[in-house]
Amino acid sequence: MMIEQHLRTGAWYGDANLHLEFPPGWNVTILWPKTPPPLNDRQILERLERPLGQPRIRELCRGKSRPLVLVDDVNRPTPAARVMPFLLEEFSAAGIPASNVTILMARGSHGAPQREAMLRKIGPQAASVCRLLLHDPYRDTVRIGKTSLGTPVHVNKEVLAADFVMGIGGVYPNNTAGFGGGSKIALGVLDLRVISQLHRRHKGAGWGALGPQNDFRRDLDEIAQMIGLRTVITVHVNSDRDPVRVTSGDYRIYYEQEVAFAREAFRTAKPGAADVVISNAYPNDLSLTFVHMKGIYPLRYAAPGASRIVLGACSEGEGFHGVYPIVRMPRFHEQRDRLRRISLMTPAEMAKKIAGKIAGGFRSRIISKPDAKPSGENNSPQAPGKPKNPIWLYRTATHSDGLPSAVRGMRILSSWPDILEIVRKEQGNREQLNVAIYPCAPLQVLE
Repeated sequence: MMIEQHLRTGAWYGDANLHLEFPPGWNVTILWPKTPPPLNDRQILERLERPLGQPRIRELCRGKSRPLVLVDDVNRPTPAARVMPFLLEEFSAAGIPASNVTILMARGSHGAPQREAMLRKIGPQAASVCRLLLHDPYRDTVRIGKTSLGTPVHVNKEVLAADFVMGIGGVYPNNTAGFGGGSKIALGVLDLRVISQLHRRHKGAGWGALGPQNDFRRDLDEIAQMIGLRTVITVHVNSDRDPVRVTSGDYRIYYEQEVAFAREAFRTAKPGAADVVISNAYPNDLSLTFVHMKGIYPLRYAAPGASRIVLGACSEGEGFHGVYPIVRMPRFHEQRDRLRRISLMTPAEMAKKIAGKIAGGFRSRIISKPDAKPSGENNSPQAPGKPKNPIWLYRTATHSDGLPSAVRGMRILSSWPDILEIVRKEQGNREQLNVAIYPCAPLQVLE
């Protein structure tokens, strides 16, 4: 008799139950997060009525008429629709009708989502009455200054047109800042050139790294202040994308405690000597790009001979990331990206940079540094040994758009029986196998 396991797949595009069957001799362990029960609407409202470090939103925006709500895009699992009706009530209590509210989806350098998914993200009430816009990182940005770390800031012009700016987002692990959330919502409405510079000039903190204080985060904190980000509603989710914790108020005060909550709730054991490691890319499984970027983290810790599988619906097909393309590298991407960043510089800054390069080259001919590490040091977690087997992506939903059969060490199939047959061959047709499943890998931090 086959063992059946139930997971979730297809974030924002069905959020369906996923049924996986395993041979009876396989010992299957699902490493669930330790999240509290989902919140109901009354509990969400109570949290919004008690913001931390500042008055309620209705007090903050009293006398305003053009509020702008930044919402992280659909590549983040934040269920903004669950808090949006209460937020509109706050605006109404301040004398601001919902028709005056602009919602700007802060996609950063991500590919443009389908409009239907955007509407699902913000919910039917906001979708029917508010002005919904999608940030375009390639145009319609305005320079507003420079941070103390030297990053020029070009932000969506809608931010400057608003008289009250706030955000709705989550706190999720990543390699650049350790965790997103808080001031990082501001990155989503910047010019692509600025986004690229932020990623390339600051060394990544590492996936789920402890502590919010690194140069990447410091830069973001300054940018958030520069664009006038007044308050943020932070929503934590469970493995089903249900809200389990909501915090609002001054993100500068509460952000560190939200990181601590996320780390504790999603702290998970490494797979150890498991024969098969399965990483579910839900709730970040919208595209092949984000399955690769967010969904394979646990597979890096698999034993060298383990079979490695990632699950993802890839409802938006290949997807795209403007700074780090995964599936199809645009022609001359690195050169064009470098030129974009150079275009941010003033003539004086450019002259200083060139002079520094010349001086640096002269010094390097005099003093050699054979032990110096490259500035682009990889901060990704390393497996305990070089893996023998490729990563197999089981595409959990059937779509008309095709995907390449392989991309960057990942091979793609749409048949679970075919995946099981491959695993059998990789594991020498042994009947007894230990299987470790990470049900929401993009949210989990392995220790």
